[in-house]
Order: sequence, then C-alpha cells, then structure tokens
Amino acid sequence: MLVFILLVPGFLSFHPRHSYAQWSAWIGQPAISIAVFVFFTALLSHMWVGLRDVLFDYARPAGVRRFLLGAVAMVLLGIAAWVLWILFRARI
Repeated sequence: MLVFILLVPGFLSFHPRHSYAQWSAWIGQPAISIAVFVFFTALLSHMWVGLRDVLFDYARPAGVRRFLLGAVAMVLLGIAAWVLWILFRARI
C-alpha cells in the first residue's frame, strides 16, 4: 500500500490527466488496473481488521456488536463492488 501511495501521486504529478477519457484509458491499462485492485483489496482488508477489533473492544452488547459488524461488512462490500465496477467499466 505504501508503494502505491508514494508512486501513483508522484507519477500523476509528472503526467497529469485532464479529461475523463485520459483517466479511463489510464485506469484501463492492465498493470494499473491490477495495482488499483491489489491496493483496494489491501485497504479494505486493513479497514475490516481495524474496525472489527475496535468493535470487539468497545461494542459491549453482543447484539449491537453483531449489528455493527454486519453494517461495516456491508459498507466495505459495497465499496469493493464499486471499485470493481469502476475497474471493469474502464476496461470496456
């Protein structure tokens, strides 16, 4: 994740994208799509582990904990679906 966070802004500062077509073509490249997919997979996994641990520590009633864990899981799955939709749409 750190390599992605350091390299992508550096690359984009030297090669800026000014239109939707340029962004779509850039994201549609196989290497960039894979890098974005791996980055978001790691990011969402990291978010799940962190939020799960916080909820285990601080959400005391078991029912509330289960509800919050389900809500977090649904939100993270929604974000994952959104990222996949963007990546597949850029490849069309």
